[in-house]
Amino acid sequence: MAEYLPNVYKDFRATYPEVASALDALGAASDDAGPLDARTQRLVKLAIAVGASAEGAVRSNVRKARDAGAGPEEIRQVGVLAVTTVGFPAAIAALSWIEDVLAAD
Repeated sequence: MAEYLPNVYKDFRATYPEVASALDALGAASDDAGPLDARTQRLVKLAIAVGASAEGAVRSNVRKARDAGAGPEEIRQVGVLAVTTVGFPAAIAALSWIEDVLAAD
């Protein structure tokens, strides 16, 4: 899947390279902090993004989950599971973002 980076993200990294580098190091340390494989980590991060109603993070983690080997139905299930935790409207919004990314795949 082609990497998509929003301009605001690219601009942030260019303007604050030291902060971006520290963020990258924190992400790598978090990824290495336990036994979860990359696919599972991405599905968990997707679920967290759905719970936070963070559209950009949902879209990013769908792409990254696909790159890590997660199938479309697994990704959709994350959105469906959110219904009982974050509520129907938030889950439906997340599912629409998920579908947008999967359709572009």
